[in-house]
Order: sequence, then structure tokens, then C-alpha cells
Amino acid sequence: MEWNLLDECKDAKRIGISGHIRPDGDCVCACLSMCMYLRKCLPKAQVKVFLEKPADIFRELKGFDEIDSEFGDEEPFDVFFVMDCGADRIGDAEKYFRDAKKKINIDHHVTNKGCEGLNHIVPDVGATCELIYDMIDPGMLDRDLAMALYVGIIHDTGIFQYSNTTPATMERGAKLISYGFDFPRLIQETFYQKSYIQSNIMGRALLESIRFMDGRCVVSCVDRKTMQFYDAEPDDLDGIVNQLRNIRGVDCAIFMYQTGVLEYKVSLRTSESVDAAEVASFFGGGGHARAAGCTMRGTFHDCVNNLSLHIEKQLRNS
Repeated sequence: MEWNLLDECKDAKRIGISGHIRPDGDCVCACLSMCMYLRKCLPKAQVKVFLEKPADIFRELKGFDEIDSEFGDEEPFDVFFVMDCGADRIGDAEKYFRDAKKKINIDHHVTNKGCEGLNHIVPDVGATCELIYDMIDPGMLDRDLAMALYVGIIHDTGIFQYSNTTPATMERGAKLISYGFDFPRLIQETFYQKSYIQSNIMGRALLESIRFMDGRCVVSCVDRKTMQFYDAEPDDLDGIVNQLRNIRGVDCAIFMYQTGVLEYKVSLRTSESVDAAEVASFFGGGGHARAAGCTMRGTFHDCVNNLSLHIEKQLRNS
């Protein structure tokens, strides 16, 4: 990296931070940890985080209650950070990025081609929080900052089990837990624990899943009527696609939920036989080789058929 984080922010009076719509653990934690670090190093600067309302499982992280999910009118920021995505995926916060005097993008998704301004995009790491760990002054680490970075890393690496986990990832995790927070409880409460509603709707999705392509693919879908029946929110669907991927013999798991009339949010989890990011990017999405997503329009069957054309080609070539 040819630029220094604090040098780029040293004269800023107002700093904004945002991440992608429907923020996941790495996104939330990357935004909060960057906020904590800048507030600690630049106490005279005003630092604000803008995100769609994150899942309540992250409420223990410092600064969670200060996240702005209203996206009201703001004076132009001196510096604006886009974390864990490109500027085209930050939703209502894009206006802040567009008007900012200086723009900085930090991400680890291979499908991110960079934004106007400064970019630090490294696809070879497991989480954006790993990039932040490497960018900050180690002497400024404390318990709250270490906890946020750790939670972000475990969420995007599947608690160090996904293929994006490297020896350096494990070393960073080991250093972070040395700050004394209750990491087993954080893993349980933010990654594994499910509410009764979440367990019910996951059971429904698994029960109604369909295998195809000689059993190498599986798909399940939750429509708006089912969401309303369970009084479920999109956050309640977390983890379903991973459970589908756990089915023996499956190389590609597809989970879809309806977000509008003939509109679906699609999540993909794959083996080495299918590049999920390549499939998702064809439909305007992105992500990683083994985990990616996109938004698609059409009927459920239209979406599955269109995805299948790309998945089948990769399976055949593998």
C-alpha cells in the first residue's frame, strides 16, 4: 500500500464510514473498528458510521448504538470510507461518498474493481477486518477494537474453516484473543446461536430444498408469503445457504429469498468445482470464489434456470 491511513485523515474534521447494503459481520465490524481507531487517533475529528440497520447480534460491539441508519442530510465529509465493497453497493450512503472531498475504499472482494480515490483491495485475505488489522498501529489496539476485528474475521472465514483462511489469518486471530474478551461466547452468540423463528424458517427451507444436476446442486427459496407467516426479517435467513452446502455430494448451494415482485436476493456457496464469484458477477453481483451473491429478477424458475447455465458449464469443465 502506497499511502498511510492516518496521513490521509490527519487534517480531516469530518470523517464518514459505510459498507454494503444488508451488512454482514465483516462489514459491520470493519466499519466499527475503523471508527474506533480513527476516534482514538484523531480525537478532534467527528467520525460517523452509516449502515442499514445491522443484526442485533453485534450490539455488544463498541459504537453499535451510534450507527446512523437514517441517512439524513449531511455536510460533505472531508474523508469518506467505503468498507468491504465498492461504492455501488452502499445504498443510501452513496451520496456521502459522491460529495466527499477524499474517498477511500478498503475491501477484499476479488470482484471489486476499485472506486474513485484511494483503493486498498487485497483479495488474498479472508476478511476486510484483516486488512484493517494490518493498516493500524498495533500500539493502539485495545480490548474493544480487538473484539470487533476478531468478530469480523470469524464471520467471513466461517470461524477459520473457509478456504480464504491463511496462516496469517490464524496469527491475527491469536493476537486478537490475547486482549481478553470472551471469544467462545462471541462465536456462539454471533455465529451459531439461532432464535426460534430462525430455526423454524431454516427447517422449512431445508425441507423444501430441491437437488438437481445429478445431485451436485441444491436450491431453496423463501418467498414473501413465508417470511410474513414466520414474521421473519432478512437477518433471520442467515446461515441457511451454509446448511445447504453441508449436504453430502453438493458442489453448489443456492439460497434465494424474495425481496420484491419478481425480485430475489441470491446467495451461493460452492466447492472448488464452481467459482461462485464468477457466476454472481454475471448477474451484477460479486463476492468470493466459494461464497458470493447477487440480486436477480424474474420468476423463481427463471432465476434458477439462468444460474444453472453458468453453474453447469463450470461443473462440466471441472
